[in-house]
Amino acid sequence: MPVSEKNKLIGIDIGSHSIKIVEIDDTKKGMILKNFGMIELPQESIVEGSIKEVEIVSSALKNLLKNLKIKSKNVATSISGYSVIVKKITIPKKEEEDLERSIQGEAEQYIPFDINDVNLDFQIFPSGKEETEEEEKEELMDVLLVAAKKDIVEEYISLLHLTELNPMVLDIDAFALQNAFEISNHEQSGCHALVNIGAQQLTINVIKDGASIFTRDSSYGGSQITSELQKRLNIPFQEAEMVKLGAKPIETEKRPIIEEIFSSTITKWAQEVKRALDFVATTFIDIKVDNVLLSGGSSLIPGFSKYLGLETGLKIEMLNPFGNLEIKEKLFDAEYLNYHAAMAVISIGLALRSIGDR
Repeated sequence: MPVSEKNKLIGIDIGSHSIKIVEIDDTKKGMILKNFGMIELPQESIVEGSIKEVEIVSSALKNLLKNLKIKSKNVATSISGYSVIVKKITIPKKEEEDLERSIQGEAEQYIPFDINDVNLDFQIFPSGKEETEEEEKEELMDVLLVAAKKDIVEEYISLLHLTELNPMVLDIDAFALQNAFEISNHEQSGCHALVNIGAQQLTINVIKDGASIFTRDSSYGGSQITSELQKRLNIPFQEAEMVKLGAKPIETEKRPIIEEIFSSTITKWAQEVKRALDFVATTFIDIKVDNVLLSGGSSLIPGFSKYLGLETGLKIEMLNPFGNLEIKEKLFDAEYLNYHAAMAVISIGLALRSIGDR
């Protein structure tokens, strides 16, 4: 059912390198892309998911909202990284209201932080699978537990309030990634590894027939290449960014150093994805991952998708979140959207949320 105008949310992906904003109109005829734009942030405004320069980030966000002529104040954003724990747990069966009351006690043994320092949420998995005799006898249920550190949550809420916005939904990057996948024109059945790699964060969400079975955030991303280029070539940040993006001619004698930096860094990224998929293979014996769907700005680094395919032995595709959205040619340049599709994924997943969503 289409989302009514008053329940609609603006999706804002606040990354360490840039802010991306998406607005979607959900109509009876389908979903229409109403707005998309992004703005870069100064270096180290956000470090490992923590907002270090609130005023600067707020100012950039205000500028982007103004440029896109967005009037709505109701928004959805997301967090990720070390401050977020997502865990599937199996506990004795109980009603949702009872679990609501006892979740803190249940979560305590699974969360590596002081339970008073986190915000908790949960989702009960539907019991669609055939239950084993043991599960039937013991009456167990699977629950997806989500814990986010209160101080990080407060940073993002304060930023949005400072920008005169109403934070209606605070999501997790891995779930926003899944939302974007679910409205894409990629095959939905089977098992898919969704991999989003940005400037400082690598997010993995393995989806089996529409349900998330494994998520992981790791501190890998494009800023590793930038800082290595700065250090090894003794150049400033902006110049290193241009070298990374292929926007600056490279002197012949420096080529081997640059190639080695790219090669060693993307090897680490690919190995991290492989480790996660190996864990999934050993934990879920009966599940076979069909392919990897890549997104995030750093997924476009030359050679990464090819190397990832060699490392995992899987088919690698780029996740196109615009595939099933109606795009009005008068409003958007197809080439611009095509180039930025990888960077738009999380913000599209967020723009699909609505007021009242859990």
